[in-house]
Amino acid sequence: MDEDMERAARRCDYAGTDKLSITVFFAVLLAALLHATWNALVKGGGDKHASMAVVVIGHLPIALVVLPFVPMPDAAALRWLFAGIALHLGYQLFLISGYRVGDLTQVYPIARGSAPLIVAAVSMGLLGITLTRLELLAIGLIAAGILSLALVRRADGTRNSRAVAVALGTGGFIAAYSLVDGIGAREAGTALGYWTWSVIGNAILFCVWTAAAKPGLLRRLPGDMRLVRTGLIGGTASYVAYGVVIWAFTLAPIALVTALRETSIVFALLIGVGVMGERLDLAKVASTMITIVGAGLLRFARG
Repeated sequence: MDEDMERAARRCDYAGTDKLSITVFFAVLLAALLHATWNALVKGGGDKHASMAVVVIGHLPIALVVLPFVPMPDAAALRWLFAGIALHLGYQLFLISGYRVGDLTQVYPIARGSAPLIVAAVSMGLLGITLTRLELLAIGLIAAGILSLALVRRADGTRNSRAVAVALGTGGFIAAYSLVDGIGAREAGTALGYWTWSVIGNAILFCVWTAAAKPGLLRRLPGDMRLVRTGLIGGTASYVAYGVVIWAFTLAPIALVTALRETSIVFALLIGVGVMGERLDLAKVASTMITIVGAGLLRFARG
């Protein structure tokens, strides 16, 4: 697999892949907002598995509309496509577990914050990507700001170590699918085509898993209009959000895009506190400010 990744990296010598343009920067920030929104919908649902199921299935309407208008991915990308589908399932199952035991404002940022460090390390160690000192500092600030939330206490004064552990596992899946999808989209020659087939495959795999693990759940989903609305809104937001990110992977270093998209923690904090009534404290505010500084530095780290 290491040789495959190195070969893919060599084939991905696209013009502009060493820069983070202003267009990519703001597009990824929009994706971060959409990502935090659909995560809040899943967290806010009473049955977390049902909420995740409708969001995953909710990708299909827009994916099926887009499918006839996008190129087929190159055959060289199929191994990455199938691997990405499986990794997204693992991420979704871990995220469900995290939201069962922890707050959005703790689980979400820890999961997202651990990913940039892993992606940056693999990008430099296996893909031969070179990052400047300023870029490494920016990535470190974003990750430090977010991961510091692992120290946040619950309203009763205790720390939620189980939520932290599950969130870190979720972050491992995020890092893995980010690398796989970044390489796969470049190998595919079509970011949108790659992502569209990925969400279709992921929806099928998630439904198969759910049918086995939660018998009867899929049959009751169409009768719950609240869940149907959640699925349509969340699925569309998720499709657009990660579609933008995969597109950005083809235009800028994967490590930089991954770090920048994790600024969705800022939006998750606002939604968690302002909409869901979760606890706000100085530690969360400080972590958010560190993240914002890191994001700003990342944008101007390379001319």
